[in-house]
Amino acid sequence: MLILALDTSTQSASIALIDDSVTLCEININLGVNHSLIVLPAIHDLCRIAHIEIGNIDLFACTRGPGSFTGIRVGISTLKGIALATGKPVVGVSTLDALAYNLAGSEMLVCPMLDARRNQVYTALYRTKPDNILEIKEHERIVNVRDFLLNIDDKTLFVGDGAMKHAGLIHDSLPDKSFFASHIHQNVRAVTVGLLGKKNYNKGDSLNPDNLAPAYLRLSEAEMSLFRK
Repeated sequence: MLILALDTSTQSASIALIDDSVTLCEININLGVNHSLIVLPAIHDLCRIAHIEIGNIDLFACTRGPGSFTGIRVGISTLKGIALATGKPVVGVSTLDALAYNLAGSEMLVCPMLDARRNQVYTALYRTKPDNILEIKEHERIVNVRDFLLNIDDKTLFVGDGAMKHAGLIHDSLPDKSFFASHIHQNVRAVTVGLLGKKNYNKGDSLNPDNLAPAYLRLSEAEMSLFRK
């Protein structure tokens, strides 16, 4: 199965081509530019390098959030358009699942955190089962960092830009229980998105492209301003 996977939910962008579980090629971009300017050219470059026609791809997978509202929209709209044009299925993957999967095999709890501003993060808790399969211990949500840390009792491995931003608070709150993933695990990788996308597809989670929707976990700034009025 040929899979094109994409993540644009954070500051960096990642695009990968996977043949079953074999990574054919992957591009990771962290230039601080709008993802909408680079994603389509990167997809075309990836297919050219791998000598693969876009119409021969069997499955499209992308992160559905949480993360940057704009970035999520770019990723979903891009793959929606390609999937509709090719008539192929698309599957969404949680950004937090993808970050946590970087650390599958850890004996500790795994806690991905994405910065949500206002001293908040998007987060969830995972435990690794045999064969490096992640089991969700607490489902994804948006939380106040300090309040969330009060409920952690076990040794925990933190990862993500939210964890890095609040590393001091995390360490002070959990001095003997907090550990941080290495730099190479801090970004979402499209390869991981593709592997999780394949798992979701095999469980029957693939979608008609029209039904792929973002998981923001909170209202946008514009929506909150509207409600305040």
